[in-house]
Amino acid sequence: MTSNPLHSSPSVNPAVAGLLLAAGGGRRLGGRPKALLEHRGGLLVDHAVRTLRDGGCGPVHVVLGAAADEVRARAELSGCAVTVNPQWTEGMGSSLRAGLAALTGTDADAVVVLLVDQPGIGAGAVARVRSAYRSRTSLAAASYAGERGHPVMFGADLWADISVGAVGDQGARAYLREHRDAITLVECSDVAQAYDIDTAEDLSHLE
Repeated sequence: MTSNPLHSSPSVNPAVAGLLLAAGGGRRLGGRPKALLEHRGGLLVDHAVRTLRDGGCGPVHVVLGAAADEVRARAELSGCAVTVNPQWTEGMGSSLRAGLAALTGTDADAVVVLLVDQPGIGAGAVARVRSAYRSRTSLAAASYAGERGHPVMFGADLWADISVGAVGDQGARAYLREHRDAITLVECSDVAQAYDIDTAEDLSHLE
């Protein structure tokens, strides 16, 4: 793996979309959809959309699943491309596939993927990972004390192969393991905290 080679500049001004995976039903939260959790005076999904936009990503694509109609009614998703994943119960992999399928054929050169249940990851981390773009084969991820985490960036030429392995709750983990030597790791532990909102105890992180 390489580490944050941000001294060189991409040869083009890339179009880097944002992809927010927000379909989870919050099984370990008693069935409370994560997108509808409240944080800083709004919904968690709204917070995550702002994070991608403030980090320089656009357009922002959002994949919904659990309580999708309620999320659309309550959230501020104007300007976002919204995809509803009918297979959301199969796990994050199906939502990643749905999001990459929606992006395929657009002008995006790459996409930064963010998970709705990681509000400790802000625009600073998104901007750092986005700035690692070099080409449509770029592969980059935030790291925390050297450990790979989110957000991740996938160049558009990689999307088809990533989708093939995106099954169950694995998301892109299998692809990232197989291609770990190609990943640019971007250290973000000074600007972000990579905790998940998975259990009732984790709700203490919300403000």
